[in-house]
Amino acid sequence: MAAPPARADADPSPTSPPTARDTPGRQAEKSETACEDRNAESLDRLLPPVGTGRSPRKRTTSQCKSEPPLLRTSKRTIYTAGRPPWYNEHGTQSKEAFAIGLGGGSASGKTTVARMIIEALDVPWVVLLSMDSFYKVLTEQQQEQAAHNNFNFDHPDAFDFDLIISTLKKLKQGKSVKVPIYDFTTHSRKKDWKTLYGANVIIFEGIMAFADKTLLELLDMKIFVDTDSDIRLVRRLRRDISERGRDIEGVIKQYNKFVKPSFDQYIQPTMRLADIVVPRGSGNTVAIDLIVQHVHSQLEERELSVRAALASAHQCHPLPRTLSVLKSTPQVRGMHTIIRDKETSRDEFIFYSKRLMRLLIEHALSFLPFQDCVVQTPQGQDYAGKCYAGKQITGVSILRAGETMEPALRAVCKDVRIGTILIQTNQLTGEPELHYLRLPKDISDDHVILMDCTVSTGAAAMMAVRVLLDHDVPEDKIFLLSLLMAEMGVHSVAYAFPRVRIITTAVDKRVNDLFRIIPGIGNFGDRYFGTDAVPDGSDEEEVAYTG
Repeated sequence: MAAPPARADADPSPTSPPTARDTPGRQAEKSETACEDRNAESLDRLLPPVGTGRSPRKRTTSQCKSEPPLLRTSKRTIYTAGRPPWYNEHGTQSKEAFAIGLGGGSASGKTTVARMIIEALDVPWVVLLSMDSFYKVLTEQQQEQAAHNNFNFDHPDAFDFDLIISTLKKLKQGKSVKVPIYDFTTHSRKKDWKTLYGANVIIFEGIMAFADKTLLELLDMKIFVDTDSDIRLVRRLRRDISERGRDIEGVIKQYNKFVKPSFDQYIQPTMRLADIVVPRGSGNTVAIDLIVQHVHSQLEERELSVRAALASAHQCHPLPRTLSVLKSTPQVRGMHTIIRDKETSRDEFIFYSKRLMRLLIEHALSFLPFQDCVVQTPQGQDYAGKCYAGKQITGVSILRAGETMEPALRAVCKDVRIGTILIQTNQLTGEPELHYLRLPKDISDDHVILMDCTVSTGAAAMMAVRVLLDHDVPEDKIFLLSLLMAEMGVHSVAYAFPRVRIITTAVDKRVNDLFRIIPGIGNFGDRYFGTDAVPDGSDEEEVAYTG
């Protein structure tokens, strides 16, 4: 017989930690939020008061000095403003994202518990995935039944488990996924889908979270939220009347006919599969604190050190064939002389940098696929020419220096789409961190020109390439463009992603102890934008500021 799950009651023994693994973040979906109408207020009075036992934590940014975003563990303090590397120096994901399943009856407080865990963790790379998004598309007959409260939405057959499993698998693999948006008023999926990405930890919640064997195998930690049936009924009444436009008779009819029998038959028996049982749901702050402590320890175990590995790997090999350096003509050499000179004025630096960028973009376009085509000239004659063989070109700039290359790209590519990725170097760990990204829809169909002005170790460039691969952009459709690269950066990117085309105007031999390119160009962003120099120890191409 299976061992019973651990119950996280009021005074658990400190020698009995929860049998779980890890969790971070802050990308929670908004569901089970009651509107403040009269029906909700009257039902609220029937509910027992529930306190979270903790005050909400203030949101902070990387520039906040009064309360920096820190994760304090028993051994050290970790900066958590952005998502740290989720891959190794080979560019591959070293560990799958940690998946937590939250099961329990309808209106038991699963989403609230999930949000409390996320809030207590206070780290930005958690994804909350709700099973409510995966109801099957109903037939016309089923729609008619649902309209009269005669369709059982609390049965396993009501959910699209194939889509749930494929979505969860992709999230665990670090991929971007599209999740359907379900309209509970019309019992149908909306046309728009939402995109989820960036999960080191996934919290999957739903009434049937433990009802499928394949799904269970994907969950690293299983939590059952156990709430009294009377409280669940009152919550369901409040939610369905105020949020979903139902009448009280219909809600009670559906509860008695479908919800309660399904809970007894399909949901309550899965409690024995849980690693942890949380009585009273969100009111049990002791249980939530234990879960959060365990997740913190898992986060610490999963730390990766990518930059240090890059500094010692692949540096004695010849430059890769995927590298293309703009021909060093006297014109190109002359422009490099001007922009490398520390005495060059900012106006001249900008002018000649833009000229080099234009030449670099033009050179890069020659590597795009072209096919034969025939056009007719104004004289009525055929001309055998070439035309672009791809679907579309998208430019993605690594902020902030990379955005300076966008005008040159727009000048030579008509209707080019632009995306942005913000990566900063963590001053405590020295690792790159992903803070923000905005990519065009269906970018996986495009050839992508990834732009950054200087690349030294290649750590930020590798992270940006990994983001594109996670969004299903084929590796051989990615072109990394940079005005200046160090050999270390070239090797790092080429070793991890051997099919990415690397294009630059010059390659310098060395990187100093502070990871600055030697002889180099200085901090490109500061020279271009006229800002103060970054502190010593920062990586010139990989520190991006938002202010």
